[in-house]
Order: sequence, then C-alpha cells, then structure tokens
Amino acid sequence: MTAQAATGQAAAGELAGRVALVAGATRGAGRAMAVELGRAGALVYVTGRTTRERVSEVGRPTETIEQTAELVTAAGGKGIAVPTDHLEPAQVKALIERIDREQGRLDVLVNSVWGGDRLIEFDTRLWDLDLDNALRMFRLGIDTHVITSHFALPLLIRRPGGLVVEVTDGTAAFNRRYRGSLCFDLTKNAPHRIAFGLAAELTEHGGTAVSLTPGFLRSEEMLDHFGVTEETWREAVAQEPHFAIAESPALIGRGVRALAADPERARWTGQSLSSGQLAKEYGFTDTDGSRPDCFGYFEDVVFGGKQATAADYR
Repeated sequence: MTAQAATGQAAAGELAGRVALVAGATRGAGRAMAVELGRAGALVYVTGRTTRERVSEVGRPTETIEQTAELVTAAGGKGIAVPTDHLEPAQVKALIERIDREQGRLDVLVNSVWGGDRLIEFDTRLWDLDLDNALRMFRLGIDTHVITSHFALPLLIRRPGGLVVEVTDGTAAFNRRYRGSLCFDLTKNAPHRIAFGLAAELTEHGGTAVSLTPGFLRSEEMLDHFGVTEETWREAVAQEPHFAIAESPALIGRGVRALAADPERARWTGQSLSSGQLAKEYGFTDTDGSRPDCFGYFEDVVFGGKQATAADYR
C-alpha cells in the first residue's frame, strides 16, 4: 500500500523528480496548488504577472510569484519564479524553452490563469455590459489557457503519464445553471471543454486532462472583501451565511497533489472535478480537518430547499 493510499495524501518526496508548471500561481488556488506540489517534492515553475518589481492589473502588490516560489521551496520542493504574461505567446514560448533547457521534461501543467474578478458585472444584460471588460475576460480566462497548452504540451507528452489541470469556477454540472453574467458564464465553462478536448488528444500519449474547481474559496481577495483573515473567517458568515461552507485554498492544492501522485489518475481524464470530490475520493481534508462539500450544499440546500446547514456538509 502506498503512502497516498494509506493517508489520502501524497507523501513527502512522492513527487520527487517530477517537474510542474503552475501558470497563474501568484495567489489563491494557483499558489496553493504550487505549494502542495512542492510539499510532495516536485520542482515547480510558478508564473504570473505580479512580481516584487511590477504589479499586474489585478492590483494586489503584496502577492508575488517570488513569494509563491519561496513557499514551494519551504514546503519541501523547489520553486522557480518566472514572470510571464500568458497572453503573450513569445513569453510563454520562452518559458517552455527554459523548462526544457533546464529540466528536459514537464510532468504536470496547471492552467490557473485568471485575474478577471474585477471585470464581472453580475445581473447585467449582455447589451448593457462593458464590452471591453467582457472581451478582456475571455482573453484572461480562455486565451491564456489555450496559449499555454499550445506551447507546453509538446514537452509534456515527451513522457507518458503527463497531467493537465484546467482550473475553473464551478463544476460542469453546477454550471448548467446560468452564472449571472453571460461572459463570465462562457469563460468559466470553457475550461471544461478544453479539458474534454485535451483528454481526447492526449490519450495516445498516455496523458490525462481534467477540469478542476474549488468550492467557495477563501482566497486572499475574498477574505479582504469580508474584512476577515484566514484565522477569523467565520466572522464573515454573519454577512454572508453561505460563507459557512467556504474552504481554504489548501483543499484544491491537496487535490492536485493527490492527482499528480495517483498512478491511476487516467481514470479521471476528460472529467469535471471539484476539490470536495477529490477530498472524499483520496481521503484528505481541509486545514481545519473538515471536508467541505460546497457543491452538494448548494445543490441540496441553497437550490433544493433541503433543511440543513453548512455544518452538515463539512
């Protein structure tokens, strides 16, 4: 029995020798996934636009790719920060050439680039949307993923067993409901189809592609929005009752770590997965020891009217 089978988590060093690229690792889910891959011993290239010298349009200067790389190394892996705008093909091409030159392999590609939250206009009809913002959302959430995979996949398929994770918001089933803004809806459904298509294209190379979503994520930006910290996050439930089901970024990080260490991960290829689903499957928990099932809670309680609380889904 492997350490993962016994504990539900990849053991320290279980991903030693593996090389990962987490595109969009400045903060939130991207940072957590990079750190957890490092915790299992992987060498992780982390990319993004915010560095200690330059701040992206997201405007959060205290969260940098250098910090993420340091956290990866501190966790037990090796983090390498490479400033990259994934909308610029030349920059992405140079990034992959560097990984090839320095490592000669790529085992895990996580497409987590986003940065479009500030552009969303919920409850606004298409004809009333700011068109420039809407089209920018497509660029940030779809084009970046396609550009990155275009350049990265020739290196990833050099060895069988490569893993591609398309990070999005909402499972394919959850996103059958309209997400309240047409362009946001399209942007967050696209990664499901990208993963589905890549699963077909990677099959002959022994590769696996999935889409993956967190639940109600306690990202740095969300905590700031509610004026709380990771230690005091439950105080925000008074403002937003559904925040009681929120999960830390570590949960999705542990999900990617478990997938990367699973020798039978190909069984997931082409599927839409969630952090809560993987936690149940692999037996890991969030940082507080709970196993939040965000999408079960929303389906049953919020949309289905079931008499239950978030505590019943943790």
